[in-house]
Amino acid sequence: MRAIIQRVTRASVTVNGGEPRAIGPGLVILLGVRDTDDIAIVPKLAEKCAHLRIFEDENGKLNRSAVELGYSALVVSNFTLYGDTAKGKRPSFIHAAKGELAVPCYDKFLEEMSHQGLKALQHGEFGADMQIDLVNDGPVTIVIDTDEWKK
Repeated sequence: MRAIIQRVTRASVTVNGGEPRAIGPGLVILLGVRDTDDIAIVPKLAEKCAHLRIFEDENGKLNRSAVELGYSALVVSNFTLYGDTAKGKRPSFIHAAKGELAVPCYDKFLEEMSHQGLKALQHGEFGADMQIDLVNDGPVTIVIDTDEWKK
């Protein structure tokens, strides 16, 4: 799985033209599932994302987490995180998981995030047309690729 984590002052996602689902300060997490992923890694990934120390402490060091500060998270599925641009100019998404694997992994990630102690959890919908509005704070953006945990 790949997670792109952005520290934000505010963010929202609009799903299929509906009402925005918004958070204040916290995290925006774009989540991609690879065709070889195992749902068993999801709890570890959710815990890692929620407790990443990417917020400043009283000394200006990145030493506090969204959970510690009582912040929220907005999670959006994003199969394009597995876009392969090695050949040509059109990305191939052959390594992005199909719905049979991706949906259960995404749903499990949301379930696990809801148990991490965040103030609130908002999310998009798998396969929907979504628009994300966010203010990246810092900017701070972290990439987690669970394939790297296997090395």
